[in-house]
Amino acid sequence: MISFESDYIAGAHPKILERLAETNMESLVGYGDDKYCQMAEEKIKKVCNRSDAKVHFLIGGTQTNQVVISSMLADYEGVIAATSGHISVHEGGAIEFTGHKVLALEGTDGKLNASVIDDFVTTFHNDGNHEHMVFPGMVYISHPTEYGTLYSKKELTDISSVCRKHNIPLFMDGARLGYGLASRHTDVTLPDIAELCDVFYIGGTKVGALCGEAVVFTRGNTPKHFITKMKQRGALLAKGRLLGIQFDTLFADNLYMEISRHAIDMAEKLKSLLKEKGYRFYLESPTNQQFIILENAQMAELGKHVCMSFWEKYDDSHTVVRFATSWSTTEEDLWELKKWL
Repeated sequence: MISFESDYIAGAHPKILERLAETNMESLVGYGDDKYCQMAEEKIKKVCNRSDAKVHFLIGGTQTNQVVISSMLADYEGVIAATSGHISVHEGGAIEFTGHKVLALEGTDGKLNASVIDDFVTTFHNDGNHEHMVFPGMVYISHPTEYGTLYSKKELTDISSVCRKHNIPLFMDGARLGYGLASRHTDVTLPDIAELCDVFYIGGTKVGALCGEAVVFTRGNTPKHFITKMKQRGALLAKGRLLGIQFDTLFADNLYMEISRHAIDMAEKLKSLLKEKGYRFYLESPTNQQFIILENAQMAELGKHVCMSFWEKYDDSHTVVRFATSWSTTEEDLWELKKWL
């Protein structure tokens, strides 16, 4: 069965597996203090154009979101997110588990609007009872969003300005960041993100790594004793080398962007194939996630041959499903898919 279910269905890029094998017998210090983590950090700081940044390596997206958010918020604060945001929907209440409320706002195609955020925070502080309420202490956005959509540089700049106006940090979930940066329809660069966000992460799990996310604090704003906080939350990997080696490989010879562009190329071909076959799109996505509307019986029949993700109910007889390409998607995968469409 052919699979377009997600962008982490394959293991890891061969170059990463080669580097892990080559370095396997080296004796290295633990907890991210090894030379490969340091080399990876320097490479990431360089591509972000932020010499003052600090980079930490964690294992997965939910873990990263929970550790960053819970470390940066005061105990009376919550985090603003879109209702469709990953922390709002698909993380099993991981943020609430730490005692912090997700303050969900309606977005448009997965994106938050700066004026909506501004109105929400302003209204909160103008409420005479706000001392009895959960304070908005951070804004969380995903780029790409859960619907594969992207923030423009202007949209990101506007949200950043609102956050700075209200003195709250802007946190970008970059689990699929490579596919956003490689999109043919973006005007946002990695240095832009590093300039406009207070913290963000570069996703590895979905972009060629076996596992791993690189958290970037952009301006000397790493929470106090962050390593200790990582350890308290079970997020400090003893064999930190496993993450450092992977990111050092991804950011050597432009591999991260090369494989991200491949996924976008495959997504554009997938989009053309779906349009050619007359499928109806739920929205226009410029990244590696494509959403179509299927009649339920049609979805059941196609599901016998193709793995795809249920996304949401459209109406009583139709469902929105997601097809995702990745660094590992091949032309042969698309030809196989074409047989069943």
